[in-house]
Amino acid sequence: MPDAPAPTASSSVPVPVHFQSFLAFDFGLKRTGVASGNRLLRTATPQPTIKAEGDARFAQVEARIKEWQPDALVIGVPYHPDGAAHENTRRAQKFARQLRGRFNLQVFEVDERYSTTEALSSGARDADAASACIILEQFLRSLS
Repeated sequence: MPDAPAPTASSSVPVPVHFQSFLAFDFGLKRTGVASGNRLLRTATPQPTIKAEGDARFAQVEARIKEWQPDALVIGVPYHPDGAAHENTRRAQKFARQLRGRFNLQVFEVDERYSTTEALSSGARDADAASACIILEQFLRSLS
């Protein structure tokens, strides 16, 4: 008896939880860092930073989603050191809402305080992509 074909991303077979994949974004007005990762390995890999604004940014996000076909998205949301929201907090949350609406994917928000500082102190060439990795790995560690 021949083997059954492997399920594809468009099949109705649910993805086992431990294989879930994610794309993470470190939102910025002119540059948005991107990282990919999965629940099984609990590590993140930097992807090329998106250097665009407005609709041009969303076109690049859409291309990444088509390429990686993540099960969900993760967005870093910045706060002041004391936990208070500021203008960039609201911008990142708006970006998260727009992603939910445009791509119909679950979007997780992660407190990203100090991710850029950590990325820079580690000597990252692309602090935006490195920050997206830090955000995604923080999220992956939070999963049970």
